[in-house]
Amino acid sequence: MAEIAETPSVDLRHSWAEDLHALLVGSSFAAVGLVLLKSAGLITGGVAGLALTLAYLTHTPVGGWFFGITVPFFAVFQPRMGWTFTLRSVAVTGTLALLTAWIPGWLSIKGIDPVFAAVFGGTLIGMGVLALARHRASVGGVGLLALYLYETRKINAGKTQLAADLLILLIACLAVDLKHLLLSVLSAAALSLVMIAYHRPGRYAGY
Repeated sequence: MAEIAETPSVDLRHSWAEDLHALLVGSSFAAVGLVLLKSAGLITGGVAGLALTLAYLTHTPVGGWFFGITVPFFAVFQPRMGWTFTLRSVAVTGTLALLTAWIPGWLSIKGIDPVFAAVFGGTLIGMGVLALARHRASVGGVGLLALYLYETRKINAGKTQLAADLLILLIACLAVDLKHLLLSVLSAAALSLVMIAYHRPGRYAGY
């Protein structure tokens, strides 16, 4: 009786080059999304939305607020998430902060439809966060809390993100009018939809 040949095992883990590429792409997606939203005077969910709100209120760069808000989250969650995850995330957040400052000099947006900005800005940020999560990194804040709750209690990351987004959008009332607030809700929904639909590590073998 012929022997059945065993299927050779394949290492599906990402290489360092794949991780680096994904971290740069994820950071870039999120940065472009932030720039689109800021060009339209909109907010979104998560730390990005809080950073945008503070940037509007103080007339200061959004990247600095984003980095400043996220660093304490890394300090709190480092023992649980580990040094590799933490260092990658700090590097990603720093890169994102720099890109949000540099992109307006590379990409001039003279006019943008606010609905387009809400949908595509939120979606781009969501896709960037998803790419980072699949390569063991985060832009911190609510995203980090969402990943932590998923890994420890199996609470869907998108649902955690959505709950936090609602709170942040309430705070955003201080910085934007009703029209922009409603469009910001659309942006936050677009971001969360990406995470709800696609952040399912059980389907993904690249970890």
